[in-house]
Amino acid sequence: MSPGSFDGTCESYKYSLFSKQLEDTMEKFALGEIKILICTNIVESGLDIQNANTIIIQDVQQFGLAQLYQLRGRVGRADKEAHAYLFYPDKGLLSDQALERLAAIEECRELGQGFQLAEKDMGIRGFGAIFGEQQSGDVGNVGIDLFFEMLFESLSKVEDHCVVSVPYHSVQVDIDLNPHLPSDYINYLENPMKIVSDAERVAEKDIWSLMQFTENLRRQYGKEPRSMEILLKKLYLRRMSADLGITRIYSSGKMIFMKTNMSKKVFKLMIESMASDVHKNSLILEGDQIKVLHVISFCLNSLIW
Repeated sequence: MSPGSFDGTCESYKYSLFSKQLEDTMEKFALGEIKILICTNIVESGLDIQNANTIIIQDVQQFGLAQLYQLRGRVGRADKEAHAYLFYPDKGLLSDQALERLAAIEECRELGQGFQLAEKDMGIRGFGAIFGEQQSGDVGNVGIDLFFEMLFESLSKVEDHCVVSVPYHSVQVDIDLNPHLPSDYINYLENPMKIVSDAERVAEKDIWSLMQFTENLRRQYGKEPRSMEILLKKLYLRRMSADLGITRIYSSGKMIFMKTNMSKKVFKLMIESMASDVHKNSLILEGDQIKVLHVISFCLNSLIW
């Protein structure tokens, strides 16, 4: 065995030990065997610990608004009353933007205010460039509402590059995916039939309402089981199809077809905006249909989730 390969083996062994230690620690914390977890902001990424009811965040002025929102959301994910304590130095030492972020996170403390917080975040940081790589800018001289009004007015003048949406209920999703919710999850929900009905109702309204509904559902009941996730994804698929002018989605063999009123120019713009070459090469526009060359899971797994 060469020295180089020995070093690599040692590093791999150390990493394996660390991973096992981390896994054991998180398991004990989730079970309540460990009462206090001291960690970095890595926990903001989807950690779901039902027993966690208090979080203390140090130097909050160093975090972005979205990070604070995610960190605060790590507690209160079950029926236990939760508390989030945010610590920062003297306000006189904070920048104007830091003060605005603190005011925003304090104001948006109710369930379902994620979208309002995102709007405030855009107002504080400014929008990025629509065409280009800049991710922040200054919209203060224009205002968010006027910015969108000007944007949509400009887009409406370019008919060849416009997506013509269709009514939500006109979209047919003929894909054989009818999940059954597990009985324990149904019993856990206060009124499962009403929740499913409400999900359908908000999906009919717009994508933002559906995202807000999903966020509220997860904050109240925790991460949904796979069958509920598929049900929600079908609603997202139908809502996004309506916004993109797709009237029907159906499968044939291992391919999916989408009937659409989309022009070739709009389809080209959509394809060019995709980051994944796999997705780009999987979509073909033929007449009034988009052909998906992958298996059925492509459509559902490609949703922003």
